[in-house]
Amino acid sequence: MRFATVITDDGLRLHVRGPSGFVDVARATGDERLSELSAVLTGEPEVMELVRRASEQDGRELDHAEYAPAVPAPRRILCLGVNYVEHALEGGRPPTKWPETFVRGADSVAAPYADLVKPDLTSRFDFEGELAIVIGRGGRYIRESEALSAIAGYTIAMDGTAREWQRAASQWTSGKNFDRTMPLGPEVVTTDEIDVSDLQLTTTLNGTVMQSASTAQMIFNVPRTIEYLSSFTTLRPGDVIATGTPGGVGFARTPPVWLTPGDELEVKIEGLGRLANRIVAEDGDLDGWPWVPPTPEKATL
Repeated sequence: MRFATVITDDGLRLHVRGPSGFVDVARATGDERLSELSAVLTGEPEVMELVRRASEQDGRELDHAEYAPAVPAPRRILCLGVNYVEHALEGGRPPTKWPETFVRGADSVAAPYADLVKPDLTSRFDFEGELAIVIGRGGRYIRESEALSAIAGYTIAMDGTAREWQRAASQWTSGKNFDRTMPLGPEVVTTDEIDVSDLQLTTTLNGTVMQSASTAQMIFNVPRTIEYLSSFTTLRPGDVIATGTPGGVGFARTPPVWLTPGDELEVKIEGLGRLANRIVAEDGDLDGWPWVPPTPEKATL
């Protein structure tokens, strides 16, 4: 199944793709409990049977402006860094033998076709197209062999990064958490509909391909990632996991390529759809703001 969270006059509403477009699940079933994505993440049989019936009804195609983030308010976003060999090497470091992790908050999420605001406090705003996992049943100490049963589905993420903020200290949190810098969507595609072990990921900027790789090239694949993360934290329904980006990001190019207002950015993953965002300037005048990290002489991860 394919789920989208839709912006309506009645607030955000869960929709499922039917034969002729998206169907409002709660209205189609008469059960308002099914108005939110959280209601279907754990895949309870009775719930999914209602959703299946809704998916057989006629729906409608959505305008881009109607899409909310595929997971509107994730409890947290667990992220892998340098999870593709090429990306590790372009950053001047050997492929990692232990996963590099960081956390994003819900306020950093943006809609899949929304304008993407370049923070005024960075001149090194970079792009990272990624496969994202949406946790369903979740759990703790989940073996690699059982990992897929913990997942509700998959979507696309663009991990917009303020590079000088990322590298101003030893931790990455600030550079990865500016508000609305991670478009997420457009749909959550359930695990029974797609195998993500070898999908083509492509990022284009103003029509030029910047990243092109297969998810098969991840150092830590989806099952290994679930096993690793569940070693130290309980994965819960609605958690999102960003699985890292392939090589080709802006900082590693000669000269570096940074996102600027007016740019058009697109991330596609085979079978999952695409994100498409126009870069815009942040409103307001922050000249003189006291917290601006120094710009490093060399662009780094």
